[in-house]
Amino acid sequence: DGKHRRMADEAHPSDAEAIGTSLSDPAAFGIVFERHFDTIFGFFARRVPRSEVGDLAAETFRLAFDARRRFDRSSASARPWLYGFARNVLRHHVRSKGRETVALRRLTAVSSPGDGDGDGGETALVDALDAAARWTGVAAALAELEPIDREALLLLAWEDLSYADIAIATGVPVGTVRSRIH
Repeated sequence: DGKHRRMADEAHPSDAEAIGTSLSDPAAFGIVFERHFDTIFGFFARRVPRSEVGDLAAETFRLAFDARRRFDRSSASARPWLYGFARNVLRHHVRSKGRETVALRRLTAVSSPGDGDGDGGETALVDALDAAARWTGVAAALAELEPIDREALLLLAWEDLSYADIAIATGVPVGTVRSRIH
């Protein structure tokens, strides 16, 4: 019935509803933060050293909070909108640090083989060496792409955004996104 539906909607408002409410009750933006912080954190974790991730994710949400009046509330999810802020924060960070290849260097990082796998670590070592060889190839292929094309591809592959969401995050038409990924 209508009363129960309203109660359920209030308990789980869409991002658009939470952002709208946050205009008069800033604490309501916490719903958007809780829903999407891990995703935005992951975006940065795949691109910058771990020590910088938390600050960059927090800056993304600060900027989004400050710009919440401009959110298009016809979109139920704020995820693509937040990726737009995250991209800008990352771009500024990379430029200010002079690290234009941060994302590519992260691709070549290989973790240490695991311990306690029962075979003295040989299998883990072989797996790690194999992964390093593959990641080096992936990093080299990505390095050959134009930065704008690489960004669209990484938003699709790493962030699992749709073409429409990438268009929102990058501020270009969907057709342009399709061309960049192609």
